[in-house]
Amino acid sequence: MPKFNLMSYIMPPEDKMFFTLFQESAEICEGSANLYNEIMQSNLTDEKKETALKYKKKGSRSFKLTLKQLNKSFITPIEREDIQYISVQLHKINKKIIKACLNLEVYRLTEYTSEMKEQALILVQAASELIRILKKFKKVSDVEEITKENIAMKELETKGDEIHRRAMKELFSGKYDALQVIKLRDIYKEIENALDACFYVSDTILNVVLKQS
Repeated sequence: MPKFNLMSYIMPPEDKMFFTLFQESAEICEGSANLYNEIMQSNLTDEKKETALKYKKKGSRSFKLTLKQLNKSFITPIEREDIQYISVQLHKINKKIIKACLNLEVYRLTEYTSEMKEQALILVQAASELIRILKKFKKVSDVEEITKENIAMKELETKGDEIHRRAMKELFSGKYDALQVIKLRDIYKEIENALDACFYVSDTILNVVLKQS
């Protein structure tokens, strides 16, 4: 049975805004993750590049709004350091995904490996899981529910790690020339970092809920 969260009722509206901003940032991450996956299934068009740039601007705006709200808030619903860390990691997720999207053009990559496509699918799942965690974080401080979501996120991160290791093994098998290795390794690393950041947000939320329980 979910635990009654008194804080969600007594917090002033401006403090509840942090949870709204977190969720907004996560939705931007989900959008950019879906965009990257679409590119992996087809190609990077001018239209998709413009969409990527829009997500970049949206992510930066949401991040700045969160920091602005934090700077002017005397009392915060959770520790200031946790708010800052969560907002930084959410911003990092979006930045890494968009960087990977745009670097496909910079590196002139038009054919994508099976590992790139697998990474993209895991990333979409992680972004969706992130939204679920943040919704529960906003409504109730239920340790059991948040723990389940964190475990699910950890499983996705582990799958991502497995794909990344397989990709690196294939990359250094001798099948690719040196320049192609550099290009692909960079793309793999950006998405791997985005997946890691998804778990860092999830883990931080669990720690916050544990501290408040």
